[in-house]
Amino acid sequence: MLRGRTLVALGVGSLLSASLASWGAHAAVTVLGNGLAHTCYEAAEFDGSATDGIAACSQALEQMALPVKDRAATFVNRGILYSHLHEPQLAIADYDRGISMEPTLGEAYVDRGAALIELSRFAEAADEIKKGIAFGSSRLEIAYYDLGMAEDGLGDVRAAYFAYKKATEIEPGFALASSQLSRFKVVHVRPQGT
Repeated sequence: MLRGRTLVALGVGSLLSASLASWGAHAAVTVLGNGLAHTCYEAAEFDGSATDGIAACSQALEQMALPVKDRAATFVNRGILYSHLHEPQLAIADYDRGISMEPTLGEAYVDRGAALIELSRFAEAADEIKKGIAFGSSRLEIAYYDLGMAEDGLGDVRAAYFAYKKATEIEPGFALASSQLSRFKVVHVRPQGT
């Protein structure tokens, strides 16, 4: 608790909009092997061509007999690629399919939250991201960054600050979170009468 301190966010609205425009979900789910599902994963994880990646994901889902975990991961990875194309509704539909198959897949909730942020559905986004964190998302720095974005959208400056701070504690070189933190100033306020 920061007793006697006030957090001040500078220029929250314009920076949030700029960050949302440049940020897409990046918590891809690993699929091992050499097939189309792995090609789909690589496109999502390493920022390959979203269009080619979606084609690979779709082919894998239509033509391959994938184990349930890999099938769920392929839906999530295709959702990430839809997010890269700023198609949040299509992304959410794929995240939902992945979650229905693997309900404890933390990355799916975090990525679903990122798509909800793009739709300005910040309260839902925060809830989804918190679920992803609780299920042990493997990329917690991204989860906390996205949570900060959702809290920013809700106008909860304090919660946003602590989420961005947590992201930089997990990954000290995380430039996006560091950039968001630079907007904040912690001001010491003396209680009246002292």
